[in-house]
Amino acid sequence: MTTPWPYPRWIAHRGAGKLAPENTLAAFRLGAQHGYRMFECDAKLSADGVPFLMHDATLERTTNGHGTGGDLPWSALAQLDAGGWHSRAHAGEPLPTLENLARYCIANGYFLNIEIKPTPGLEEKTGQVVGELSARLWQGQAVQPLFSSFKPEALAGARATAPHIPRALLLDTLWDGCFDVARDLGCVAIVCNHALWDRALVAQVKGSGLRTLSYTVNDDWAAQRLIDLGTDGIITDRVDLFSPAG
Repeated sequence: MTTPWPYPRWIAHRGAGKLAPENTLAAFRLGAQHGYRMFECDAKLSADGVPFLMHDATLERTTNGHGTGGDLPWSALAQLDAGGWHSRAHAGEPLPTLENLARYCIANGYFLNIEIKPTPGLEEKTGQVVGELSARLWQGQAVQPLFSSFKPEALAGARATAPHIPRALLLDTLWDGCFDVARDLGCVAIVCNHALWDRALVAQVKGSGLRTLSYTVNDDWAAQRLIDLGTDGIITDRVDLFSPAG
C-alpha cells in the first residue's frame, strides 16, 4: 500500500534554482513568487551543532568564506555573505539556519524537502540533530517536512529522533541493495537522478509502495517524460519555466 502523499508535484530546487543565491531566504521567497509551494533545501551542521543551509562541504562556491563550513561555529557562519557570488543585487544575503527557513515555510503553509547533506564523517549526527529540530518546529503541523539523503546513516539518524517524519533515499545510481536499504529505513519515497527512471523502474518502486521523485529537471522534454511515466515529484531549478500548477 502506497503511503498517503500530501506534497505537490513541483518542487523548487534550493529555493529558486539558479535565479537567486541557492539556499538563502531570498531564493525561497523568489520561488514562492513564481507560485511554488514546495521547496528543497540542503542542511548541514555548524561546528557547534546548528543546522544551516548549504549544499557544498566547503564555503568557497556560495559564500565569501573559506574552508569547510562545518568546521566553523554558527557565529562565524552568520557573518558570511551568501549572495554576492550570485549577483550584486543579492550581496550581503546571509546564510539561513534551518530554523529560519522552517519558520518561513510554516508561516506561509509551504512544504519542505530537507536534504540532509552532512559534512563527511557527521552523517548520523547530522540526521539526529536535523530530526530533533524538525520534530520540534513542525510539532502539531498537519503536514511534516520530507527528509531525504544520499547517506543512509543520515536517514537512520533522523529516524532515531523523528521517526514520524517521512524519509526518502536519494540515488544518483542504482547500487546493489539500494531498495532493500530504503525499505529497512522505512522510506516512503525514492528520489532519483531523473535519467534513471523508466517504466520498469517506476513500476518496481511503486509496486513496493514507494513514491517516485526526480532531480534536477530543467528541460521540457525531461519533465514531460516523467509526467508520462506517472512519477510523483519533480525537483527543478527552472521555476521561471515550469508552472507548479502543471
